[in-house]
Amino acid sequence: MNRIHLLSEQVANQIAAGEVVERPASVVKELVENSLDAQSQKVTVEIGAGGRSLIRVTDDGFGMSRDDALLSLERHATSKILRAEDLSSIATMGFRGEALPSIASVSRFTLTTRERDNVSPEGTQIIVNGGTIAEVKAAGSATGTSLEVRQLFYNLPARRKFLRTEETEAAHIQHYLTLAALAFPEVAFTFIKDGRSVWQLPAVKSGAATSSRIEALRERLRALLGDEKLLAVNFSAGLDEPNPVPEENDIFETALPEKPEVIRSQIRIWGLIGSPGVSRATRDGQFVFVNRRPVENRGINYALIEGYHTSLMKGRYPVCCLFLEIDPAAVDVNIHPSKREVKFHREFEVRKFAAQAVKETLLAFHTEPKPNAEAQRSQGPELKQTEMVSAGPETETETAALPNFPEKLKPAVNPAPISAASQAPLKMGFSPTPAVASPGTSVSPGTDSSVKTQPAPSTTIPLAMSPVVTPPAAVRNPQAPMPLLNIPLRLVGVVGKLYVLLESDRGLVLLDQHAAHERILFEQMLNRLEQKDSAPSQKLLLPETIELPPRDAQFLREQLPALMRLGVGLSEFGERTFLLDALPPFVKASDPRRFVFDLVDEMRAAGREVNLARLGEHTVAKTVCRHAVKANDPLSGPELENLVEDLRRCAMPYTCPHGRPTLIEMNYRELEKKFGRVQ
Repeated sequence: MNRIHLLSEQVANQIAAGEVVERPASVVKELVENSLDAQSQKVTVEIGAGGRSLIRVTDDGFGMSRDDALLSLERHATSKILRAEDLSSIATMGFRGEALPSIASVSRFTLTTRERDNVSPEGTQIIVNGGTIAEVKAAGSATGTSLEVRQLFYNLPARRKFLRTEETEAAHIQHYLTLAALAFPEVAFTFIKDGRSVWQLPAVKSGAATSSRIEALRERLRALLGDEKLLAVNFSAGLDEPNPVPEENDIFETALPEKPEVIRSQIRIWGLIGSPGVSRATRDGQFVFVNRRPVENRGINYALIEGYHTSLMKGRYPVCCLFLEIDPAAVDVNIHPSKREVKFHREFEVRKFAAQAVKETLLAFHTEPKPNAEAQRSQGPELKQTEMVSAGPETETETAALPNFPEKLKPAVNPAPISAASQAPLKMGFSPTPAVASPGTSVSPGTDSSVKTQPAPSTTIPLAMSPVVTPPAAVRNPQAPMPLLNIPLRLVGVVGKLYVLLESDRGLVLLDQHAAHERILFEQMLNRLEQKDSAPSQKLLLPETIELPPRDAQFLREQLPALMRLGVGLSEFGERTFLLDALPPFVKASDPRRFVFDLVDEMRAAGREVNLARLGEHTVAKTVCRHAVKANDPLSGPELENLVEDLRRCAMPYTCPHGRPTLIEMNYRELEKKFGRVQ
């Protein structure tokens, strides 16, 4: 008796369905992908009981003829690829030809379709029960295709009982439809759940320009997820793809090239990311698309974290909707049965460019182009200086007009270079130890009354009130959020000896003096490291010998020149042993051996071509935290003025090195809602 036999077509389809159809959301995904590949302008999805009892997807795409409709229910029948070579450059959402027969084998399936070019109102309807065609007939139909899936897994009770609750399954369907609607803003989507319309998204018109597509995406995001402070990303770079060298035994090649030919291809990264301070506790707010396909890729996840870096708190994740456009031949979408994961041929370059795109966008948020002097004069007269009142416990309230402010108090476009001779942590004139209020210092409402002060001749405290003219529309999108430090601010007082109250024309601003000073010191110290060929180092009294595993020893041996530039004195002392005799002066490591181990781990995590200053950033961040002003350090008006001025000169001023916010804004609308003035 033969032990091996061929499976029936029905059983084979059910096995394939186990890979393709995981849950009702998988059915919706496959059917909607077919609708999008058919260039539909409108897609309607209707579900019942979380997709268990009903899934209906209707589109106005190309449609199919009677013969094509019958052929589409055969396994591996597709219109999207012809040859095996086509798998290396997939440009459509679906391509395997397994979806329809697999779905039809585990449900009661009805397909109704009519070709777009068919002038007759007659279409084709095919009814399939559990993989067996029950009826094929002519039927009246609108242009396009309607696929109806009822009683999913009715003939596979074991699979059906593993489905979750109706609400859970419906949530998975809605999540996928959110991804599809974001990937195709130009397509109108309607989602109906249990007879109730959940959303009706109109098509958003956009041009071919990336800026137009970003605005269409912003409008679709606003309709789906509400308003959020998002920054536009528009980045492109070149990928070098080596052309394979012919084999030596190839008789058709008369000569071999000395080097493989390099093919230059483009990668474009565009979309929207959260501004500094916008983050989530999970990755649920991250939407990443590769050639419009929603994907999961660990490398891109790491790239997002790398791009935000010190602008993100530990344990928080960025918010983004990013599109990567790359040559289809440079990405493999055929590594996962449901096409959720992709693999890049140049994984490192893609990850590097993704991180660079995010980082450049965040840097440009604060340093966006300012209009020149002629443009400012054309905007009209400068804003009038605001009067300010500051009252201390023993001073009379006085009012005085603010003087004209010097040019140096205006927000800086680029971080100010740090003088090598300057060793002070700030230009403010205070030390890391708690400052003592001096005569002539105005007292904020949160100042300890035990500190004796004398009233200043004038209680007016000028604070960077020079007018900031909004850049013209040619260089700034009016829908993009205006950087907080690019608008005039007025000092109001100090609360809790830590939080500085500022007023803008948009509302109330709170500044954390400790976090702000941390950011300033952090960037100053890193600038000092970057401006020198090698950082200063401090010799250890007793050198330490460090023995590493073979793999770590080889890695560290390759990084010795970089570590020497950082100020870490390491030299080989054997095959797997190194001698540590110096550390950077800002490192106060009680256990030098542990410091080296941690540094190796950081270097491995950072990857190749790492910025030298990045290697010691964690240590620098801990160092500046100890030296920054604390919560109970009282600062005078000029010191607060310089604090804001220096913060404006930072490249990333809106978070401290640990990712905590330095500034929090509460606009007038939020204040009015809290006081019940508006609903």
